[in-house]
Formats: sequence, C-alpha cells, structure tokens
Amino acid sequence: MSIKHKIINIAVIAHVDAGKSTLVDAFLSQSGVFRANEVVKECVMDSNDLEAERGITIYSKNCSINYKDYKINIVDTPGHSDFSSEVERVIKTVDTVILLVDASEGPMPQTRFVLQKSLELGLRPILFINKIDKKDQRAEEVVDEVFDLFVDLNATDEQCEFPIIYGIAKQGIAKREMDDDSTDLSPLFETIVDHVEAYPDYDDKHLQLQISALAYDDYVGRLGIGRVYKGTVKSGEQISVCKSGSVVSRGKISKLSVYEGLKQVEVNEAGSGEIVVIAGIPDISIGETICEVGNELPMEMIHIEEPTLSMNFLVNDSPFAGKSGKFVTTRHLKDRLEKELEVNVGLKVEPMDTTDGYKVSGRGELHLSILLENMRREGYEIGVSKPEVLMHKTEDGRVQEPIEKVIINCPEVYSGTVINKMNLRKGMMEAMSIEGDYVKIEFSAPTRGLLGYRSEFINDTRGEGNMVRSFARYEDYKGEIPTRNNGVLIAQGAGTTMAYGLNALSERAQMFVEPGVDVYEGMIIGMNSRREDMVVNPCKNKKLTNVRASGSDDAIKLNPARTFTLEEALEFIDDDELVEITPDSIRLRKKYLKEHERLQYNKQRQRAAIK
Repeated sequence: MSIKHKIINIAVIAHVDAGKSTLVDAFLSQSGVFRANEVVKECVMDSNDLEAERGITIYSKNCSINYKDYKINIVDTPGHSDFSSEVERVIKTVDTVILLVDASEGPMPQTRFVLQKSLELGLRPILFINKIDKKDQRAEEVVDEVFDLFVDLNATDEQCEFPIIYGIAKQGIAKREMDDDSTDLSPLFETIVDHVEAYPDYDDKHLQLQISALAYDDYVGRLGIGRVYKGTVKSGEQISVCKSGSVVSRGKISKLSVYEGLKQVEVNEAGSGEIVVIAGIPDISIGETICEVGNELPMEMIHIEEPTLSMNFLVNDSPFAGKSGKFVTTRHLKDRLEKELEVNVGLKVEPMDTTDGYKVSGRGELHLSILLENMRREGYEIGVSKPEVLMHKTEDGRVQEPIEKVIINCPEVYSGTVINKMNLRKGMMEAMSIEGDYVKIEFSAPTRGLLGYRSEFINDTRGEGNMVRSFARYEDYKGEIPTRNNGVLIAQGAGTTMAYGLNALSERAQMFVEPGVDVYEGMIIGMNSRREDMVVNPCKNKKLTNVRASGSDDAIKLNPARTFTLEEALEFIDDDELVEITPDSIRLRKKYLKEHERLQYNKQRQRAAIK
C-alpha cells in the first residue's frame, strides 16, 4: 500500500521525574520549531502553572516535529498514576512509545503501568536510558531490569527485541552505544524512523476519527482531540457521532486544526494517521467516533478507569468566608465543577442531599488536590472534607477496596519503623532488597491505610525516604485501620493569637499558627500531645501590672508553627473536620464550630457506632 504522507505518532512514557518533558523540549529545539532568537523556558510542554512548579506533567499534550520527509506527532504523557486515564487514552492514538528510564533508578511502579498498557495494545517500544551522566548510573543493569519487566508483562518476542538508546535529555544527546561521540538526538530520530512504519494511507476509506482527549476554548466551546484512523476529515462537513454500535447525534465540524510544532494550525482537511482538534460538537465525549453520515463505523469505546477516592466540596461557611475569594456561592461552585467535567473525564460530580456542596470523586489525592489548587488560584473559597476511599461491591455481596503497590526507598536505620507503620496500616510486604545504606521495600497496601501517611513517613525517615504509590487492583475489605492518634487544639473564640497564649499552649502541643494570626471559634490551631481534643484560648495576653519581675519579662521564644500544604492538610484532618481553602490561606477547622454542636454530633456518632 502506498504511503502518501509519512506520519508517525509517538508517546513518551515514563515514571514521574524521569525526564519526559525535558526530552520533548530537546526534540522541539533540535527540529527547528523555535526561532534562533526565541527565549524558551524549560519544560515548555508543562504549560500549566502547577505543572511548572511541581515539575510534573498533569495533562497530556501534543506537538509535532518534521524529520526528513516524516511528520512526527509527539504526545507528552503524565507519569503519575492518578492521571492514568490520560495515559491509557493517549497510547491508543500512537504507533510506538519511547520508554524513558532513569539510568540509576531503573524501572519504577508507574513505568510498569504505562508499559503494560502499551504492550497490551501491541506497540513495540523504544527504550531510552536517560541521565547516563549521573555518578551512580548503572545503565547496563537497568537494561537487564527493563528486559525482565518486559518478560514479566508477557511481552511477545518481537516486543522484547526493543532498540536501546542511551542519552542525556537535558543536553539533547542520544547514543546507540554508551561510548558513542554523538552530540545530538539524531540516533533517536533515526531509530524512530527505522523501527516504526509510517501510518498507512487509508484516505480513500470511510471516515473513522476517535476522540481520545478533550480541551475547552472560551470562544468555540468544547474541543475533541483524536486520531483520524481512516478516511479524510474536512472542516464544515456534516458528520455522525457514534458510540459503540449506535449513532448518538449528528453535527457539523466548525473548525479543524492540526499540530505544527507547539501551535495548533487551522486546516481545511486532514488525512488518515493525523492527530486533529475539532470544534463544533458541544457534547462530544471521550471514546466517541466521528463518522460520515450514512457510513457509520463506530470503533470500540475507550474504557475510562473508575474513581477510587471522593471528597465533599462544600460552600465555605466559616466566619472568614468571602474575605479573600471572589467565588463563594453554590452556583459558583456548580459552574466551576461543570466546566472541569468538560475536560477532566476521570472526575465524577454528584450533588449532596443535605448541604450546599458536591461529592467529587477522582483517581487519587493528587488528582483532586490539583483541581482544588487550581480553583483556589482562580479565586474560589471551598470547605473540603476528609478524603474517602470508594468501595466496590461484588455480585456475591462482598465489599472490596482499592489496593496500591507501594515502593519505599529509605535509609536502613529507619526501615524497622516504616515496616511497623505499614503493618499497622494493613500493608503486606512483598519484597525487600538492600542497596548500600538504603533499603528498597515493596508493599501491597489499601489506599485507605495510606491516607495521611506521607507526612508521617517523611518525619519517620528524616526526609531521606522516598515513597512511590500506584493503583494495583481491588481486594476484599481489610478491616479497621487506626487513624490519627492525637487530638487537636480548637480556638475558643474569635480574636488574634498572642505569643503569651501560644507559649503556654506549646508546652503540650504542636502549634499550627504564629502570633498575630486572626482565628475564629472552632478553628484548629494545633495538635494535642494526647488523644483528646481541647478547647483553648490562643488570644490570651499577659495582664499588665506596674511591678516588673527580673527575667520573667524576657522575649518569648516560640518553636516555629507547622504549616500545611494542601495535600498535607487533606491527609491530616479527621472525619469531623474540614480544610478551609481560600486564595490566601489554608485553614483547618471543625465541621461544627460551636462546642455544644460538636458534643451533640459526637453523641450521635457514638450511638450509631453502638447500633
């Protein structure tokens, strides 16, 4: 079959922080996408502020480069398991994947996840061993580990014969052998062209365009992004939108774009193999197939992973509500979540019966906290409840819960504490190996037990430990898991905190607020050293007298207050507490601010527990 236009689509897949976005930067700069005098920031594909700050890719993105007579569309995919629904859909639209592995870390849990999806779809990956300039690089061993992983994932003989490229993505260098003197990415470009056949020319067939991602434009509304598998798609043509086996609706493509470099360029038509962006169909969704009217040939729908975790997003009703945020009502919250559903298909939003709020379910803590952080920056105020794990019921009535694979690297001296804590959280140790002074331990643990563990883990390993989690499967409910052992200090009334009042409290508690902070009744200002909650007055000041005692009036020295990131706050809170999120602060509070309301609530909980 003649190939008219040589199109190859590739995805870069890897674990978080292996260098995916950096490699894509190098692709773009060496293919002449940027002007000679153009100032280009690092990780140019991580366009979202949060992505740039955290150094992670959250949303998969597309770009394209030209090499010889090929057009190569590149997709930069998220490496974090919370965004696995993004990865799966992306892999369906590509001809091969570049599997990026760190030369010292080797394959990590997410590497396994994304590779498994690629192999199941019959793709033949290219292995790129990155960061070979590291002092502790062990490239040869890592290649063996990757080969073992391929075998472990039931790769075919053909898939196991993967080409290997060694490189330093940051410097834009790729080599076929470790000791080559290559200074650019040419060996990688050549390998892609040699290893992957360009997409066949199916332009004369009936149209099949499957939507694999969504975007939103304030002017034209929802955009569908997908690959033209067969036929030619034209701007302005009438089409049918199909789900598996049925025609859902008719529509008209009002705008058609393809990727040239980092930009979307409007075109009149696009042929088979191309990744396109279409506008004009307001309710287009993931997995739907765009077909010619009268020749409907729907493709198999794309399965989207079910959410594993939910939180309640509530209207902020604290005494400080509306002080710093612009959007504070139920209507604001509803509109923003509906807008998010336009593009974030891993999300599920349900209205709550009893209160002004919504139950929002997603793929994990990171998935939901990224949404909250974006909303906060946009000027929203929200009260958020403790994350809850979503259980499954089997046909025979058994309750099952999500289980995660956890890989921990920590200094050997702390391993006993870590193993003990993981056992308490119903974690099962599956493997353990010692590498120098460090120990690598693999666990299988319920998501429920891991909520709130990260900050504890960092303390237990003095910040030297590294923990990586990824969803593995559902298993039968593991029983009760102990939660936070300490009670909290609750502000007695409104006021401004004083050093004198905080000093008296800090002897038996860890404080969350500094002097000079405005507080309100029911706000959490510290963690008690005992199990009980305690109502305290942090605004108490020293009574002034006209007698001076030598030494007792010296300046009060307080320990620094503990500050929380959004994720840490969500991990810390208990069932009867909320995180109050506003553009300028993150506060912890009790659901019921008045003491008599809390007593009533606790009595009801105790009665329910006895029943």
